[in-house]
Amino acid sequence: MPTQRQQLVNDEIYHVVLRAVGGSVIFNDENDFYRGIFSLYEFNNKNPVNIWLRRQQRKAEKLKENIIAGSDPAIILQGLTPQGTPERDLLVEILAFCFMPNHIHLVLKQLKDNGISQFIQKVGTGYAVYFNNKYERKGHLFNRFKAIHIKTNEQLQNVFVYVHVNPLSLIEPGWKENGIKDSDKAIKFLEEEYRWSSYFDFIEKKNFPSLIIKEIFLSIMGEEFGCKEAVKNWIIYKTGLKNFSDIILE
Repeated sequence: MPTQRQQLVNDEIYHVVLRAVGGSVIFNDENDFYRGIFSLYEFNNKNPVNIWLRRQQRKAEKLKENIIAGSDPAIILQGLTPQGTPERDLLVEILAFCFMPNHIHLVLKQLKDNGISQFIQKVGTGYAVYFNNKYERKGHLFNRFKAIHIKTNEQLQNVFVYVHVNPLSLIEPGWKENGIKDSDKAIKFLEEEYRWSSYFDFIEKKNFPSLIIKEIFLSIMGEEFGCKEAVKNWIIYKTGLKNFSDIILE
């Protein structure tokens, strides 16, 4: 996967989008989503990752807890570093994320030189190996990632909302152009049904708590209540996408 052309700066925050080649679906079922989430956790490591060995260790540890697809996702990312395994050397802090059927949204703070590029390369390559083996395909799975520098608190607030309302396209096609038609349905979908993002963890519903660093957004948004209200108010008052123009990657 090619390296991003722009220079990404340590300790700065970026909205990153990783899209599938040709817009194809890359998350077909719960197992695919879980594997994608697992990849975000495992490959956030400057050190080499033996994904097969780590998965075997994880299976052995969690066998008795029955962490198959459909189980409580809150336990999946707990205790993933077995005793005696070296600590991870993080490339980025994952501040927020959202998995869509054909792309991934990430809000990342870079910790190491070239950290975001290394992280995306590892995630993209690792998930592609899994996906290609499972679905008997060959070749690249992802396009070159895109990134926008998030410089202000206003941009942080906007990117928090934008990333977490993205799944609404699954129940309200055309919402980006036409707005939200059924606000109650949209709010219920995000707050109770769509688990493949970091939103649950920001509204006090444990989902993937070991994956994200919440402090920056909690501070900017006004803790869990502010996170929920920002998303609800955007949906209810249909403010459109004009506030998102400087953080959108389409």
